[in-house]
Amino acid sequence: MTRVLAGAALAALCALQALALLRAPAAWLPAQVDVTLARTAAVDLDHAALGAPAGDGGRLHVSRAADGTWWAADDGTGRPLLVQDGVRQRRSGSVALAPGQRFQLGVLQADVRAADVNGVSFTAGRTVWHYDGAVVRRDGVPQPACPDIHLGTRLAGLWNRIAPRALASDRPLLFGGNLDCGNRIAVAGLALHAATIAHHRDDGGYLLAPAAAVPLLLIENGRADLLAGRPLRLAAGQTLVAGRTRLTILDAGDVLRLRPGGHVGIYPDAQRRLPPGVTWTWVARAPWTLPAQAWTPLLAVAGFSCAAALAAALLADARARVRAGVAAGAALLLAGAGAVLFWLQRGGAPAGAGIGLVVAWAALAFTLLAPRRLDPALAAALPLLAVGLLAQLDLGLGAPDTAWLRHFHKTSALLALGTGAATLARLARPARPPAQARIEAALLVLTCAALGALLLQVAYGDETGVFDLQPVEFAKLALAALSAHCLALACADGPAPGGAWRRGLRLAAPVVLFMLLLGVALVQVDDYSPLVLLALWAGTMMLAQALATRRRGTALALAASAVCAVLAVALLRGAGADGIARWDFYADRFLVWLDPGTHPHTGQQLLQGARAIAQGGWRGADGAFGLAALGQGPGFALRIPAVQDDFAASFFLQRHGLVAAVGLWLLQALFLAALLHLAVRCWLMAGRARDFRIAWLARLRCFFLAGGAAFAFGHFLLSWGTNLAIFPVMGQPMSFLSAGGSHLLFFICPLLGAAAASSQSLEENESCRSTSNMKP
Repeated sequence: MTRVLAGAALAALCALQALALLRAPAAWLPAQVDVTLARTAAVDLDHAALGAPAGDGGRLHVSRAADGTWWAADDGTGRPLLVQDGVRQRRSGSVALAPGQRFQLGVLQADVRAADVNGVSFTAGRTVWHYDGAVVRRDGVPQPACPDIHLGTRLAGLWNRIAPRALASDRPLLFGGNLDCGNRIAVAGLALHAATIAHHRDDGGYLLAPAAAVPLLLIENGRADLLAGRPLRLAAGQTLVAGRTRLTILDAGDVLRLRPGGHVGIYPDAQRRLPPGVTWTWVARAPWTLPAQAWTPLLAVAGFSCAAALAAALLADARARVRAGVAAGAALLLAGAGAVLFWLQRGGAPAGAGIGLVVAWAALAFTLLAPRRLDPALAAALPLLAVGLLAQLDLGLGAPDTAWLRHFHKTSALLALGTGAATLARLARPARPPAQARIEAALLVLTCAALGALLLQVAYGDETGVFDLQPVEFAKLALAALSAHCLALACADGPAPGGAWRRGLRLAAPVVLFMLLLGVALVQVDDYSPLVLLALWAGTMMLAQALATRRRGTALALAASAVCAVLAVALLRGAGADGIARWDFYADRFLVWLDPGTHPHTGQQLLQGARAIAQGGWRGADGAFGLAALGQGPGFALRIPAVQDDFAASFFLQRHGLVAAVGLWLLQALFLAALLHLAVRCWLMAGRARDFRIAWLARLRCFFLAGGAAFAFGHFLLSWGTNLAIFPVMGQPMSFLSAGGSHLLFFICPLLGAAAASSQSLEENESCRSTSNMKP
């Protein structure tokens, strides 16, 4: 019955996805942009003339020299122009610092004394400045922290002073303002960010760049040159980044040929007035296109899948050969297809939306049909995944540029990859429970990988992650698994096996990972929502342990703490903004939350999200629960910042209305309840087990599922609270609904795989008990 209900809901949602794809409006976009100029001629082009979305600010000055070379510079009104050549990246108006140079910025005159792998040193009057990419030193002494920075930036500055340079977090040197502090050098009469010096890790150089329309004079070899508007030379093979659009330079001979990628404008027909000398090669957006470079890896994946199916069939029991072979081959095919689609999306040539939709349908159908018995947690998760795919597809099909549809491409690819990988891991599970030492070794490897990924984000990334991934999501998974291991041992009847150092390692590993997660949340993220998420998880795990060990006093104390937190938020909401002192970033977040109308810039997410929710009403903006608007333009919702992530619920409310949102909320509650019910079943199985290893493994699954449910509950709570202005946080992605690729791949898919494996283990255990009870 569970499979039938889940299949019916899944079929209805997939039908809505197909309807959105069929109703998508006609879309044309430039596949190639050609610019023709005579030698010594020049032309000013806006970004839209080069394929960027209409309304993208900024203009380019494109010129051709007497020798036939092409040059480009920005006018300083939009985002700076970037030219990438392999790993090297140059910004228009920037210059690599070298010894012997001089630069003048307002009243500041500086002589560059050294510029090497150890940093750049320059003198300004009698002061010697040294910058190594992370720390600014004045006469050899690090500058004190600036008084107006928040706690995370202050901690990052302290870390940079004591950490090795390879692990330090890059911070650009800023010129301007009235105070020498932190990473700032004051320049009288100029605002902060008048110019910057940034470390370029790829080649170890230090680039000096002015802000828009700020006169910065560079003196080199007796020649003075203004850096603002300084052009960059263009050559074939380079990538030109104009605004948010990436333009690959195919040819730079008599004609400058560019191939737009990333944020490319979409038009209802192949008609557009272009400046003289600019021509476009139009192409229609087709939902069933597959790039030519995808066929070779797809054929290789198909071959490996057939080989894996044959090997699994030969190794399996005679009665289960067909089922094992089909499961292994299909899982590997799904994982490979997802990896290929993700590779295409990252390479700027994604497959058509229809191809991604078919792959996502295959992943959902495989998850529905593969288990012998569909667990309620999986039955609730499948419609949630389908709702998220529908929302992202609907958001991208009617958008004015290609960037919005890439979220759907990424989600569908990672869904197939994660589903296939989780199924392969479940199929590779040994028939007998593995030894505790092996599981502990696997957890140790998982911990080391998570710690390394977090350190990599601190050193090379920012709050958006590193290399387009979010190591924090993988660290959540490792933290849940490590904590479950510790609690499983702590709840054992006898003493935990192993020596003192092993017991200490078991206890220390989760603590170290938890503290590092806190550090990343404070240093990398300008928000305290990750701290609230970790606090919710920690409180839930403490409550789970208290209930498992029957400590009613602890459980009541935790419940009372939760009630007090809710009352504190309600009282703060009622007190208003007058009682909060404006002292740092976090206080500003409370002020924006309490009174967003007086902070129209920083509170635009709340204001625009509230406007979108009001437009949706009870039955959606179209009055038909979003059915009449499927595949059409999202309208006002695209103006909400981070509408694909933190404010995905606002788009859902605008499109489908409050009635559909209540249904989504109930489905989320059902998923959490099913996870907790499965965790309780695992705990009861541990109580009935007569073997320490089986009992410990059942408790491990119990606490891991409880921890995963706690993190999922935190994401649901914070996301709804942000969109409905219940909590003063900037938000977290809503599980299943938001376009969080790392959250889906590194957390949701492993959690669902663990739920499926736990349900199968319970089924096998109950079958063995029934067989043993039937024996005389």
